[in-house]
Amino acid sequence: MKKLILLASVFALLFTTGCKKNVKEKNEPITEIEKDEPIVEAVKNAKVRLTMASKSESSVKGNIVFNQEDGKVAMVALLEGLDPGQHAIHLHEKADCSSDDGKSSGGHWNPTNQPHGKWGDTAGYHKGDIGNFTADDKGMAVVNFSTDEWCIGCGDANKDILGKAVIVHQGVDDFTSQPSGAAGSRVSCGGIIQ
Repeated sequence: MKKLILLASVFALLFTTGCKKNVKEKNEPITEIEKDEPIVEAVKNAKVRLTMASKSESSVKGNIVFNQEDGKVAMVALLEGLDPGQHAIHLHEKADCSSDDGKSSGGHWNPTNQPHGKWGDTAGYHKGDIGNFTADDKGMAVVNFSTDEWCIGCGDANKDILGKAVIVHQGVDDFTSQPSGAAGSRVSCGGIIQ
C-alpha cells in the first residue's frame, strides 16, 4: 500500500486542540501511516486522543485514539520507533507517565482480579491484557482493538478506561507469566484522560 503523508495541520487540529497534555515530554505526532480510511475516520471521530511518550531511553512514540459506539470501545494506535517484530501493549492502572521507565503507571489494569492471560481466554485475563502486535521493518505499527468490556467515562470501575495508561513494551507477552506476561521494559506510555 502506498504511504500517505498526513498534513501537519490535520494532526495539529486533531492532537493539539482540545487534547489535554498527559505527559511532561513533548513528542511529535506520527506523520506517515498506511492509507487506510477506517483509521483516518477513527482519528477524526475520536472521543479520547493521547500522545505516547518515549520511555526507558527508547524512541518509541505515537498517537492513540479511542471511540465508543454501540456499547463497544475501539482503540487505534499509530506507533513508530519500535524494533521490528512483536511487542506487547497493555492498559495499566494509572494515567501517570511521569517516571522515566513508565513504572509510575502501576501494574496491569485488573479490576476483576483475574490471572494474566490472553484476551478472551477462559482461564482468565486482565481487562488491560490487549496482547501483542507486530512492527514492520521500519519500526512502525498500527494496532486495532475493539471490545464491549470497556467504556469511556461510564463510571463502572470494572469497565471504565479513563484514568488508565497505555503501555507499549519492548518484548512479547507470553500470556502465561504472572502477573504481566514477561513483556520486558516499558518503552512508551500515554495516559487516557479527557
